[in-house]
Amino acid sequence: MERPPSHHVRRGELATPDDDDLADKYLMADKAFSAAGLEWYEVSNWASSVAQRCAHNLLYWQGADWWGVGPGAHSHVGGTRWWNVKHPAAYTSRLSDGRSPAYAREVLTDEERRFERVLLGTRLVDGHPLDDVHAAGRVAAADLVGRGLLDGSALVSGRLVLTLQGRLLADAVVRDLLD
Repeated sequence: MERPPSHHVRRGELATPDDDDLADKYLMADKAFSAAGLEWYEVSNWASSVAQRCAHNLLYWQGADWWGVGPGAHSHVGGTRWWNVKHPAAYTSRLSDGRSPAYAREVLTDEERRFERVLLGTRLVDGHPLDDVHAAGRVAAADLVGRGLLDGSALVSGRLVLTLQGRLLADAVVRDLLD
């Protein structure tokens, strides 16, 4: 079985990709997708219309509930997240024995749920409500606008919306908002 490149990077067999090279490739992809009539709706997703957006992924990014079925599937209901055993034989065996195929679960605290809301919501084209970050995050948001990473007009409207440059640094933006 062919291993993904990430496996070889972790083992030191391949070099970690260069951040600047990855950013250049992202910008080229965004330009090509836009020229083809696709619009970004999440940092790593584009679609030709609202109807063509991936409904399952939107549920995940918006913190909604979902129920995964099958080996390795993940589920989330009301702040509890669980995942099934990965191997199909183990999954089938558990079902045959009348047991749950769930492997493990975690119950998220209110603060963990807020962190995930900000982390995932900020990645969306419509952004995330500014009032979901603490006072320090609101101060950081103004600085992020000045650095060209958040949309200033959206911030005035109470939304945290990434600019194109902000999409390249989305994780760092969220860290600033949540520190």
